[in-house]
This record gives sequence, structure tokens and C-alpha cells, in this order.
Amino acid sequence: MPKTSARLLSLLSLLQARRDWPGALLAERLEVSERTVRRDVDRLRELGYPVVATKGSDGGYRLDAGAELPPLLFDDEQAIALAVALQIAATAGAGIEEAATRALNTVRQVMPARLRYRIDTFQVTAVEPAPQPTPQVDSGVLMTLSAAVRAREVLRFDYNPISPSRAGDSGVQAPPRRVQPHHLVTWGGRWYLVAWDLDREDWRTFRADRITLRIPTGPRFTPRELPGGDVAAFVAGRFRGFDGSGDWPCRGEVILDVPAAAVSPYVRDGVVEELGPNRCRLVLGSWSWPGLAATIGRFDADIEVIGPVELKDAFAHLARRYADAAGNEHR
Repeated sequence: MPKTSARLLSLLSLLQARRDWPGALLAERLEVSERTVRRDVDRLRELGYPVVATKGSDGGYRLDAGAELPPLLFDDEQAIALAVALQIAATAGAGIEEAATRALNTVRQVMPARLRYRIDTFQVTAVEPAPQPTPQVDSGVLMTLSAAVRAREVLRFDYNPISPSRAGDSGVQAPPRRVQPHHLVTWGGRWYLVAWDLDREDWRTFRADRITLRIPTGPRFTPRELPGGDVAAFVAGRFRGFDGSGDWPCRGEVILDVPAAAVSPYVRDGVVEELGPNRCRLVLGSWSWPGLAATIGRFDADIEVIGPVELKDAFAHLARRYADAAGNEHR
């Protein structure tokens, strides 16, 4: 790449990185004179980039939004990041999979060979996000939800909590939900809206693929404080059946006669501590005590329950149930 073109690319990358750049600082970063910076800014303007001069004691430049899309220039790191993001977007279940794939092919075609090779060696396979086929969400719905969150506007929509195909089975049309949208999140390969339900006066999470929007949006609102202040912990708590700290409602501690390395890959948010070559301590949570006992029981090892007593009772309950199941003869 010619030296001037490379410098233009570096200048554009810097202008995109922060809002305002003093001219002297740009010159220092590019290792050129301020006069050269002015000439390069003029070249970017000729290419369609809306670079404006800022006033002040130092003077400087800012990259503003333009009316037309100028040629897109990326440095190597930006190009790699864009390609990786497009691959991930193709597995997001946001209704943009085909567009993301086409965009990735477009970006790849204009990349130099060295970058195409790096992109081709990076392949993403979505394994954990969804235990079953994920319902597709209309990208327009996601954009509307996101815009309402940003604008702090009340949303009205019809919501089917069971399945889109069963909407209206009862013959009675439920009134639209009225909510104050706060966050658009992904969990387990699905998209959810976290919102304050105005009619139920409580926080709710709604699956985006089951939302049918009603237009227009409502008035603006002042956002409420989300319980705990952390949306990730709040959503995790909701799906774990607990609305407080976001932790599991049931958490216990056991000793397993099995190496820690055989346990660690199968516990996501548990704590595994090695106690010896064939012994480890496990602290794990679940939505119920029987559920926790069953989860721990999947490890083919002897178990010593440290506590609490509810976990011991759950093991005894399952032991009786399994004994009864083993004693039943097929009829």
C-alpha cells in the first residue's frame, strides 16, 4: 500500500476511535507535520468522509455522520473483528443470518490474501446457545425493541406466552401488554426483552419471537432501577427461579471421589477444588434440591454431602424413588 494511502487509513482509524482529536496530537500519532494532517483531512473529505474542524485553543478534527455512505476503509484489526462479528451474527437467531453471510462474503472478497487466510481459518459453530432449534426473530422487531429501549418509550404489543402457532386458541383476544422496555438481551440462543409491566406492576422478561408489536409507541418514561442493578445477574436469576441476588435458590457442597478434571468441564458456574488425585470438592447450585442432587448424581463417583441438610434429604428422597423404580417389574 502506498505510504500516503496507508497514512490516510491510519488517520481515518484514529478519527473513528474518539470524538475529537487535536491537530497536534494527530500529527504526533501519525509522525507527520500538522500541515500534512490538514492535507490528509482534505483528501478524506474528497473521498466523502465528513471530517469537520473543531474550534478551540488547540484546534482539531472530528468525524461526523454524513448524508451518504463513503468508501469503507478498515485496518487489519478492524477487518478481522468485522469478519468475526459477522460469523457470530450468522448464528444469533436474529433474522439476519442470510444478510450476515452475504456481508461476510462481500468483506472477504475485498480483503488482501493475508487477511482472507486468517478469516478462512476461523470457523464458528454454535453448540451451547440453544438446546433445540431456535425460533427466528424478525430483525425489524429487534430493531424496534432496541429503539424503544434507547428512546425510553412505552411499548404496546400482543404476547403469546406459549407458542406463536397457538395464539388465539381460546377464542379470546388478550389485551395488549404495556411495558417500559429496559434491556434487549440474549439467553440460551433466544432474544428477550426485559421490561417493567405497567399493568402487573412488576418486572417481566418477554421472548422476542412471541411479540407482535402495536404501533405507535407510547409516551416517554423515566427508567426504573433494575433490581440489583445488573441486567445479566437479573436475567440469570429469573431463569433460575430466584429474583434476588441472581444466585441459584438451592446451593450445596459435596465431596466426590473423582478427579477434579473429570468434573470441571461439566459445571458451568460451580466451584471445583482438587483435594487429591482422585478426590475433589464441588459447590453447585440448582433450581431445586432434588434437581441439585440429580445433577451431582450424574458423576459416577461416591458422594459425601457436606451440606446443607436439604441436600442430604434430597439424596434420600431420590434414593427411595430410584429404589422403587428398580424394584418395579415390567408388566
